[in-house]
Amino acid sequence: MLRRSKDERTLKENLLLASSTAFVSGATNVIGVIAFLAFSSNITGHVASLARHWAENNWHEIILFSIWLLLFFLGAFLANFLIRSGHDKSNYRAHSRPIIIEIIILLFVAVYGARFYAESQTEREIIISVLIFSTGLQNSMVSTISGGLIKSSHLTGLFTDLGGDVSEWLHPRSKKTSVVRNRIYVRLTVLAFYFFGGIAGGYFFNAYGFVIFYFIPLILLAILYYDLSTVALHKLMRVFSSSAKT
Repeated sequence: MLRRSKDERTLKENLLLASSTAFVSGATNVIGVIAFLAFSSNITGHVASLARHWAENNWHEIILFSIWLLLFFLGAFLANFLIRSGHDKSNYRAHSRPIIIEIIILLFVAVYGARFYAESQTEREIIISVLIFSTGLQNSMVSTISGGLIKSSHLTGLFTDLGGDVSEWLHPRSKKTSVVRNRIYVRLTVLAFYFFGGIAGGYFFNAYGFVIFYFIPLILLAILYYDLSTVALHKLMRVFSSSAKT
């Protein structure tokens, strides 16, 4: 999922990346609402809230929502910067850096939530800030890797792009190419797994609390392991092949 750049990626790799990251985004977003009373990926809503609070001169909320928007921006900036900085050495290492940071963030939320969280307003605001940063990190990572095809948490843009692609596919003058069809597959996958992730996140958080934050990183670890397992299998086959020749 991480070894290839945007121009070399297969449909299977894009579908796997889309499903796994969208599931994580959906689960994290719903848990954020249940546990901390705020969305971690609703940037459009945060901008609207910022404008409303500005009109009402609610300075605490103005500062808070401004920080949240800045953190999403910084997460997106950092992900792209890390990927661009590492491309000349290894695509896999460059693409995996934002995922590793996201895993660390989610584990921090798991530990703090399970052991120290006292449900204060300040704690909620800080934890949502951290989750918003990780969402910006992930969204930028998958967008950069896929050449803008996948955005794991940007559902407004997803519906816009999906509507255009379906229109292109159904229009009598259009050529029903595999490129358009594959884009539809990927966008529907993001939508479906974001929804499933939200349902699963809400259900398991209500059942097990912050323990769920220990399991969400396992999905991200599976993304990291996917390419490593392929390399390991290839090396193992080479060893068996050389042994058979001797």
